Amino acid sequence: MQRPIFAAVGRLPLLVTGILVGAFSLLQLPSASASSTDGPPERGLAYMGMGVVAHDGQDGLPPNARATQTEGVDVASYQGNVAWSTLWNSGVKWAYTKATEGTYYTNPYFAQQYNGSYDVGMIRGGYHFATPDTSSGATQANYFVDHGGGWSKDGKTLPGVLDIEWNPYGGDCYGKTKSAMVSWIRDFLTTYKARTGRDAVLYTATSWWTQCTGNYSGFGASTPLWIARYASAPGTLPAGWSTHTMWQYTSSGPTVGDHDRFNGALDRVQALANG
Repeated sequence: MQRPIFAAVGRLPLLVTGILVGAFSLLQLPSASASSTDGPPERGLAYMGMGVVAHDGQDGLPPNARATQTEGVDVASYQGNVAWSTLWNSGVKWAYTKATEGTYYTNPYFAQQYNGSYDVGMIRGGYHFATPDTSSGATQANYFVDHGGGWSKDGKTLPGVLDIEWNPYGGDCYGKTKSAMVSWIRDFLTTYKARTGRDAVLYTATSWWTQCTGNYSGFGASTPLWIARYASAPGTLPAGWSTHTMWQYTSSGPTVGDHDRFNGALDRVQALANG
């Protein structure tokens, strides 16, 4: 039986509305081109361990050994304002905050992250994400010290960290030969010590260190090592170090993702802070 014309006409507004709603919904879907996997991040947004999972994988967690290892965290701008009291109450006693990158970036959340950790009782310090392809090691060390990476003997401030790892913006080794990379790192470490009187801590992963420095062994005698490895143990260390000072063991911890363990009880963290 033929339907009345008015019934079909009455449905037209509903049909048009449905089409428009569907089209609008499609417009709201996130664009594939916005995915962080489609290219390098915006300059300045790199952070500790950014390439660890992609290059070294993630294989379990360490056993609970907090009696001899002191829990810590490291944070950067992408984590925003950090719930420091929650971390403190969970047993975290030390923290590092990204201060700078290259000579073009300072962390807009640095004050909340650096001072907030201090205010709840943590021993804290700042770290610098190195970009050896943009300026010299000395230039970046000075920039770091001038923008939050300094040190004072107050018992609550850890020496600054040189975060040297995979380049998130291009080739893994920043276009440098192995010898040139070693020279860049030495330039940074020497300048940092001249400015602060302290040896900077060096954060890296063994696989990157081997690839980009040829597993150079010359820094182990004076430079504390912060090793990145997301597994049940720190694994083989870079040449020159017989032990690690800190270990970043996961990027998926509670409250903030990046969790770390200091290789010793709290008094050893305090000893590093005091120099």
